[in-house]
Amino acid sequence: MKTPNTQRPRPGSDILWTALRRNVGAMAGGTALMGLYQAGETAFPIALGLIVEHTMQDRSLTALGLSVGALAVIITTVSLSWRFGMRILQKANTTEAHRWRVQVAACGLQPVARDVDLKSGEVLTIATEDADQTADIIEVVPLLVSSLVAVVVAAVALGLADLRLGLLVIVGTVAILSILAVMSKRIGASTREQQARVARAGAKVADLIIGLRPLHGFGGNHAAFASYRKVSTDAKQQAITVARVNGTYAGTALALSAVLAAAVSLTAGWLAFGGHITIGELVMAVGLAQFIMEPLKLFSEMPKYVMIARASAERMSLVLSAPPASTPGPKRPTAGGGLDVDCVRYGALRKLKFEVSPGEFVAIAVYQPRAAADLAAILSVNAAPPAYEGVVRVSGQPIAELSIEAVREHMLVNPYDGEIFAGTLRTNIDPSGTSSMIPEAVEASMLTDVVSLHRDGLDYAVRDRGANLSGGQRQRLSLARALAADSDVLVLHDPTTAVDAVTEQLIARNVARLRRGRTTVVITSSPALLDAADRVLVLDDGVITADDTHRNLLASDEAYCLAVAR
Repeated sequence: MKTPNTQRPRPGSDILWTALRRNVGAMAGGTALMGLYQAGETAFPIALGLIVEHTMQDRSLTALGLSVGALAVIITTVSLSWRFGMRILQKANTTEAHRWRVQVAACGLQPVARDVDLKSGEVLTIATEDADQTADIIEVVPLLVSSLVAVVVAAVALGLADLRLGLLVIVGTVAILSILAVMSKRIGASTREQQARVARAGAKVADLIIGLRPLHGFGGNHAAFASYRKVSTDAKQQAITVARVNGTYAGTALALSAVLAAAVSLTAGWLAFGGHITIGELVMAVGLAQFIMEPLKLFSEMPKYVMIARASAERMSLVLSAPPASTPGPKRPTAGGGLDVDCVRYGALRKLKFEVSPGEFVAIAVYQPRAAADLAAILSVNAAPPAYEGVVRVSGQPIAELSIEAVREHMLVNPYDGEIFAGTLRTNIDPSGTSSMIPEAVEASMLTDVVSLHRDGLDYAVRDRGANLSGGQRQRLSLARALAADSDVLVLHDPTTAVDAVTEQLIARNVARLRRGRTTVVITSSPALLDAADRVLVLDDGVITADDTHRNLLASDEAYCLAVAR
């Protein structure tokens, strides 16, 4: 799988230019076809006027047949050019939006400087809505150019009939765009504020979902819901403001276009009454006056979409330009190595020091949950090396000298609350579809009863966040995914807290057998896992206080016995 480009780009305007530059070919083809479509639309009233003009002079069936044939050609051109032009532009739009989503997600997975206040919900909103709205610039520019083509063709055609009609269209178009350009600036400012408030609401939702169970536990759910209601109301009020501004903008654009169309029609009628233009030219002018409202409306709306795309691009730049917490090194860890934590001080950890030899199965009994979380954060590189004192080495090489992607490929840290995704059991165990250890992982994690329970087996549909699975089933599914990855170093954080004692005993033995010869670290208080490990490290008050086998510690350490015995 190709690693996505995570180079952190420039401000919002540069993001838009990058999107335009990458899609020059598609935009050129789309612009040509959409320009042909608008030209064909404009040609229809022109052709109608010419048909009326020539029919009044030459009342023959041949002239009528040629006229009908010409209209059929115009209609066919309009239909096909629209269909294929929009197909090209929408494909480029969708592809570009996907590129930005991948890039935002890739940057979101990297640790960034602490002064960047971006939560997971905000990153999610930026990677979805803002990426889509930024990519809309791919369609906006060709539609803008094609609308301009329609207005120019209409102005030239009317100018050939009478110069005053052509000048009226040009002057009217410039006046309309000048008025709307001023109004579009307010749309951009309002949209930026709305997107920021929606992102904050999304971040609050993500936090609530993650912490819903603990909130219910100590009765804080009502206060949390009230907090969400406040940010949600702020987002709603701003959305109403944006809708009001957009409505005013659209109404003004439509009214001005209608005024211009009426002015062209009345002027053409006055000129025809005075004998300055013919009846055929009058028909053409009235037809163009009616038609020109559509490209004018489209043309006048483009500044609004440009401002929305720019606001979204600026939101994306918050993620893409966020400074990294550290500059990762270029090296990769060697295969089959161990793990060395040397005098690390971070959060609840105080000069933590231990070593896991290659192929060893080590359990870490942590007395304080905060220390376990801090250790997992360091090993998963969610806490970057500059954020803590000391050194973490993988295969003898400091993490600071390794690329984050290489560390995560070599050392998998499976959290106790691993996410379950909508899909199937199989896609959750092997998201990339490349693992050859699915059967072994299913058996080792004791997920076999879940697979056999359903007729579809591994293809059983799983709802978002595993809503149709029990807590123990979700935990075993997450464990199966970690085992199926078959990484050189595997770190498991409380992998069996939601399963019964018998199942826990079987899982401990299975994991030890499956991971034999591979470096494995389990952060746990489970007696079964502690007993299955080659040795146990006791982490108390941020330091290692004991290093022995589980049974020896039970016999000699009363505090350990009280902490882990069930």
